[in-house]
Amino acid sequence: MLEGKKVLGIIAEYNPFHNGHMYHLQKAKELSGAEYTICIMSGNFVQRGNASILNKWKKAEMALLNGIDLVIELPTVYSVSSAENFASGAIRILESLKIVDCISFGTETEDFAALNNIAGIISEEPKNYKDMLANELKKGLSFPKARENALMLYLDDNTRYKNILNTPNNILAIEYLKSLKKMKSTIQPVPVKREKVYYNDNAIVDDFASASAIRNLMQNKDFKEIRKVVPIDTYKILSDESDVGNVVLGIEEFEKQIIYNLRRMNISQISNLPDVNEGLENSIKNAANFTNNIKDFMDVVKTKRYTATRIQRILVCALLGITKKDIILSKKYIPYARVLGFNEKSGRALISAITSANPKLDVVTSVKKYMDKNENKPYKRILDLDIFSTNIYSMACRNDSIANVDYTKNMIIV
Repeated sequence: MLEGKKVLGIIAEYNPFHNGHMYHLQKAKELSGAEYTICIMSGNFVQRGNASILNKWKKAEMALLNGIDLVIELPTVYSVSSAENFASGAIRILESLKIVDCISFGTETEDFAALNNIAGIISEEPKNYKDMLANELKKGLSFPKARENALMLYLDDNTRYKNILNTPNNILAIEYLKSLKKMKSTIQPVPVKREKVYYNDNAIVDDFASASAIRNLMQNKDFKEIRKVVPIDTYKILSDESDVGNVVLGIEEFEKQIIYNLRRMNISQISNLPDVNEGLENSIKNAANFTNNIKDFMDVVKTKRYTATRIQRILVCALLGITKKDIILSKKYIPYARVLGFNEKSGRALISAITSANPKLDVVTSVKKYMDKNENKPYKRILDLDIFSTNIYSMACRNDSIANVDYTKNMIIV
C-alpha cells in the first residue's frame, strides 16, 4: 500500500514545535530516506511534570503543517511517567503499527555507540552493575544520579561517558534504545544531534531556541523574539491562541486544584501516587498543609534524592487522579492508537496501511464510538484518563473551557 517506501517514527512533545524540531525532522528524513512520518505525541500534560503550552489538537496541527503525516496521541498515563515508561509506551505504539521502519530522536552527543552501550547495560542489568547501583542509591542520591554514578563505575571510561547521562535528550534516547532491545524490535534507530541550543537553554542562537526558552518568551508575550525561532505556522497558532486566552504557561495554573487535592487526600492515598515511596508521602502532606502555591511546595519537598521533575510529575498525577495501579496497568498492555490528526494524502494512506498490517490494533478515530463499543476495562481506564486530563486542562483556558471535548472534537485534517 505504501509501495515499499520507508516510514519514520518520531516521539515528541512539540511544546511548542520550533525550528529545532524542523531541523530534526528534515535531518531524520534525509538520514533515513523515509517518505512518510508518524509522530507519537504527548497530549495536554508532558513528561517533565508540566502542562502543555497549547492543547493537543493545536500541537498536532503545528506538527502536520510542518511536515508530519500522522499524529497519534501518547496516552496521558505514559506522557506523565518516568522516562522509562514514557519511552516504553511510545515505542510499543510504534511497534504495534507494524509499518514503521525507523525511529529518530534528538541527542546531545554524536557518540551513538556510547548511548547504545549504556542502553545494553541497563537493559541486561549485569550483576556488578546492579550492585553498584544499589550502593549509590544507599547514599541517598536520586535515581538518575545514582544510575549515572553506577554506569560510570561499571564502564570505567570517564572521558568517553562523562556528561552523557545528565542531559534530557540523551536519557530519553537511551530509554528508546533500551525499549527497542527489550522488544527485539526491527525498527532502526536514527539519532540526530541537537544543534546550537540544548533542552533547557534560555539563549537564542541564530534562529534556534529551546522549547523552554520559547515558553519563557510566551510568558512575556515577546512575539517579536518568538517569530525568529519558530516556523510561521507555529507563530500564527501561538499568536492566535494567546489572543483568545488558550495558552497554558505551566502547572502553576492548576496550583489551587493540586493543593486542594493533596489536602483532601489521606497519607495512604498520597502514598499510592506514582513515584511516591520511602516516606515521601509524609513530606508531601506536610507541604500541602502549610503552603498554597507550587513554588513554596517545591521548596519544602525537594531534596537531593527527589528531583524537581519527579516531584512535579507526582503533582500532575495528584491533579489527574493517576495512581500506581494505573502505571502498573500501562505496563501490561500495548496502548491503542488514538489519531489526533493527519494530512489528507500521506496520513490517510498511513492509517489504511496500519489497519491492514495489524487488524487487531485499536485505531481510535472517534472516542465516542470506541468507548461505546469497547469492553476492555484497562483500555477504558487509560482513555478515561486522557478524557479527564483534557477536562482539567481546559479549566486553564479562557476560551475553550468546556468539558468532554474529546468526544466532540474532530481530528485535525490538513
